[in-house]
Amino acid sequence: MCILGAGAFGTALAIALSETNDIRLWGRNVKEMTKIEATRKNFKLPGPILGSKIKVTSDAQTAIQGTDFILSAVPLQSTLTTLKSLIGYFEGRPLIGCSKGLDLTTGQGGYSILKASYPNGPIGLLTGPSFAADIARGLPTALTLASEDSQAVSNWQAQLSNDTLRLYVSHDPIGAELGAALKNVIAIACGATIGAGLGESARAALITRGQAEIMRYAMQLGARPETLAGLSGFGDLCLTCTSEKSRNYRYGQALGKGESFDPSITVEGKATALALAPIMQRLNIDMPITKAVAGLCSGTVTVSQALATLMARPLRRES
Repeated sequence: MCILGAGAFGTALAIALSETNDIRLWGRNVKEMTKIEATRKNFKLPGPILGSKIKVTSDAQTAIQGTDFILSAVPLQSTLTTLKSLIGYFEGRPLIGCSKGLDLTTGQGGYSILKASYPNGPIGLLTGPSFAADIARGLPTALTLASEDSQAVSNWQAQLSNDTLRLYVSHDPIGAELGAALKNVIAIACGATIGAGLGESARAALITRGQAEIMRYAMQLGARPETLAGLSGFGDLCLTCTSEKSRNYRYGQALGKGESFDPSITVEGKATALALAPIMQRLNIDMPITKAVAGLCSGTVTVSQALATLMARPLRRES
């Protein structure tokens, strides 16, 4: 099995799946991969040791050829260019996306990018409420494995599940990719709310109204409501909006406190909010929280201005 992307999540998957599989973990940075191979540690995921069943390499051909599965844990904003450079090695192997967000250039989510890049290959999306550190430690985690190919995805479910990683099948990859992407935007709003000292009641309101926004947008694009109420939707939303393990939540906290945030840390919710801004306007979908987060991320509004705008909205029936 090959895992593309040696960040925290890719490394965590490698550790978890190496219990029952030989793993090849690929990363583009030669120096970083050489260090990981030598030390059997990844500074992006402090603590765990990579076992002997994990081969670390920066050579894509070595990583991919001869494997039965390819999992892509490359950050979403880099997925298009990475797949373009590697697609020649795939040779019909199943490709499972593990990245969350919307591409800034195309507006596509994790599954849609795979479908466009690998149109004749079997593809799926692995997503849901999970933190890399928990997966690497072997803590119980339940995820959604989504694909339009109902027969293939059932086979993948059996091959990718183990004692601590439980996968539930979905035939709604659009709902899975949009739930995974949009919840990061709401997490930024929740972090900003706590960072600004507005309290947990305000955060609960944002989670609830954020779920309504996600459903309003995703269902217009063909997602099923039961998907958005499941692990890849509401489950992931709850986790990401309430834990400081979430990079998006921590980024929001920094915005709320008026503090700087480490630019080397990937914050997919920021890119997703900016990608959504023109799409929701074009489709005429009412998404006030997402609009406020896009303003915060672009620096065009302050936290107090965003809050004032949200609180000034007309009173209405809950829906």
